[in-house]
Amino acid sequence: DSIPVRVVQTWMNLIHPMNQKWLPIFVSGMEVGEAYERTVEMILANPDLKKWKYIFTMEHDNMMPPDALLKLYEAIEGGADGGKYDVVGGLYWTKGENGQPMCYGDPKVFPLNFIPQIPKPDMVQEFRGLGMGCNLFRMEIFKDKKFKRPWFKTMQEYDPSKGAKLFTQDLWFYKQAGELGYRFACDSRVKVGHYDLTTDKVW
Repeated sequence: DSIPVRVVQTWMNLIHPMNQKWLPIFVSGMEVGEAYERTVEMILANPDLKKWKYIFTMEHDNMMPPDALLKLYEAIEGGADGGKYDVVGGLYWTKGENGQPMCYGDPKVFPLNFIPQIPKPDMVQEFRGLGMGCNLFRMEIFKDKKFKRPWFKTMQEYDPSKGAKLFTQDLWFYKQAGELGYRFACDSRVKVGHYDLTTDKVW
């Protein structure tokens, strides 16, 4: 597997908080849901890593601004109502001319749904789900005994009596975590590029 140079350059320019530990872990050759699941599992099995406060996820086609991580640290501690978020992500769009923002579900609407939402500019805004290419997770989520495994799963099932169930690994996670009361937000100040290697375009 390879990661485009244009993407890696943005990763190398990320500013890390001063005097804090930072350990990159690369995963390749797995189905994406399985990759996330096994990596978090490995982190929790490590006596040192499991004590860390956050997990930051990046994907092979996402290009971050240098201050992405600093802004996400700030955002995760500052819910609009004075509370805290459990996951915050940068803003990016699906690829292509008709792309849409990867911000899903209005938190004020019930029952829970993942209808795409339009984010407000340059602010932290709560949603039901996000893409996972530039996300900061609280480690505590994965230690919650109420959160049944798998945390991440790509689901493509069809039952004639119930219809189709289709979930990407990200929305599978957000569905399960959201039902337990966890909160998620997109920080639209963190503008993330979505790189298409075949066309050399950044969406």
